[in-house]
Amino acid sequence: MLFSAVRILCLAAILAGPVATGYAADAEGVQEHPMIQRYPGQEIRWQKIENHMLYKVPAGPVSGYRTIDDVIETAGRVTRTFYVYEGTDRTHAEIWKNYSEALKEAGFEILGEGAPVTRPERSEIGGRTWLGVVFAMNPWNALGEPVNMLTAGTSTQGDSAAIVAKKDRAAGTAYVVVTIEQHSADTVASLIDIVEVEAAETGLVSVDAEAIGKGIAEKGRVVLDGIVFEFDKATLKRESQEALSAIASYLAAHPDLDFYVVGHTDQVGTFAHNQKLSADRAAAVVEALTRDYGVASGRLELHGVGPLSPVYSNDTDAGREQNRRVELVAR
Repeated sequence: MLFSAVRILCLAAILAGPVATGYAADAEGVQEHPMIQRYPGQEIRWQKIENHMLYKVPAGPVSGYRTIDDVIETAGRVTRTFYVYEGTDRTHAEIWKNYSEALKEAGFEILGEGAPVTRPERSEIGGRTWLGVVFAMNPWNALGEPVNMLTAGTSTQGDSAAIVAKKDRAAGTAYVVVTIEQHSADTVASLIDIVEVEAAETGLVSVDAEAIGKGIAEKGRVVLDGIVFEFDKATLKRESQEALSAIASYLAAHPDLDFYVVGHTDQVGTFAHNQKLSADRAAAVVEALTRDYGVASGRLELHGVGPLSPVYSNDTDAGREQNRRVELVAR
């Protein structure tokens, strides 16, 4: 009976939206996300929100050395909240089951869930090995206590669990990733990531031939604002055409000048992936200019430097957005 009552509390919060919450032991300045209410008795110890960041949703088990193949790569507003339940009257399995049932009844599709208890199962969804890989895929600076508690518990009475859920809404797709661990006999730690997918606002900055010339004359390089790619790909979006046209006009007006086209990324993901992505994006710009605008290929030399030359800190979503860029550099 108690299980049903708690489950209904979680479900009511998901369906109803914002509710008045507040726990005396919550960390200062944190706020419960209106999409899902905590399990009764949990305290918020830590929270971080990014308005727009890349996020890899884990939808399958660990498939290799510290890798998960079944991943949904997305981006949007991400809210990460760390909860702690203290007391011997509840286990991680009870809390996991309540969140699972509440999400299902609220119309979420469960992409994967589990509560492995044996060592061979730790690479399955919800296992401790799985948790470690998931946290490495979506790193946050200064996680501190959440990661320590969720991956290094001392309890012999329980282990860990997770739920990965998705819901298509009018406001955009939402993903919920719940990770739970029985840290000790009287402490259950939980981390809930809520990803609200929405397109980043683009088209706010444009580039023209005059601006390109000014940047080259003053600094020897210019950021090619207005060049937009598909998420984590080297595919140019249609809205890049105006910027490409301006670049081509500048090159046509200065036929004696040659340039490097240099791709840059933020620090999300592996170095090898980012270095290749930056080079591929530079190549996509060169290909578009030579194929569609008749620029001689010998005038443009492409390079990709990945995250090696940031212009802003990678600690914020705004900084990472500025670091993802393509530059035209005089040579």
